[in-house]
Amino acid sequence: MLHMQQVTKVYRTELVETHALRSLDLHVADGEFVAVTGPSGSGKTTFLNIAGLLEEFTGGEYSLDGVNVKGLNDYARSKLRNEKIGFIFQSFNLIPDLNLFDNCDVPLRYRGMPASERQLRIEDALGLVGLSSRMKHYPAELSGGQQQRAAIARALAGSPRLLLADEPTGNLDSQMARSVLELLEDINEQGTTIVMVTHDPELAARAQRNVHIVDGMATDLGMTPVLARAARETTSDSA
Repeated sequence: MLHMQQVTKVYRTELVETHALRSLDLHVADGEFVAVTGPSGSGKTTFLNIAGLLEEFTGGEYSLDGVNVKGLNDYARSKLRNEKIGFIFQSFNLIPDLNLFDNCDVPLRYRGMPASERQLRIEDALGLVGLSSRMKHYPAELSGGQQQRAAIARALAGSPRLLLADEPTGNLDSQMARSVLELLEDINEQGTTIVMVTHDPELAARAQRNVHIVDGMATDLGMTPVLARAARETTSDSA
């Protein structure tokens, strides 16, 4: 699904050269739920922007769903991003003067979908996140948790192969955060690959695998404690 090999990102000015990513290697298979952790300034946001085709990288190789993205022009990158990737942001990024239905409709219009297909996709996505009765409401009329669910619905309406989540529970209280994470787990169980950047160790432990980024380099921490414990219990039960 997502394969990065020796990916580097260097920001240059006339006086300063900043290495945001240093030979980063990461492979995420179809259907995985991977949490990416690391201190502030470690390169997590740069990694996520490159993974989402929002930024170009300086060196290395990156393929997304079998497509080598190196050297793609802006149009090809935008088309691939719109067809393959869904984004969930900490700040929701909903358009305040559009209702939920129209917020979900915007990215689908860019893909040139007929109105009937767009309506079915949006209604299904809002239904999945429990907001069918709120589709004509505006973001300001919703709680933070509902706004994040709407943002998830917007991403899901495009049927992405890969869902990139940047601190998706960062602006939510603990109860709402658990609810949103459970929703992401349900989406993952249905086959969508998820890469989630988070500072919260409790949330990271719920993913299948953890990757830690420090100083622009990734360390694969492997199976998370929750999954490892479940695997041990399964092995013990079958013994």
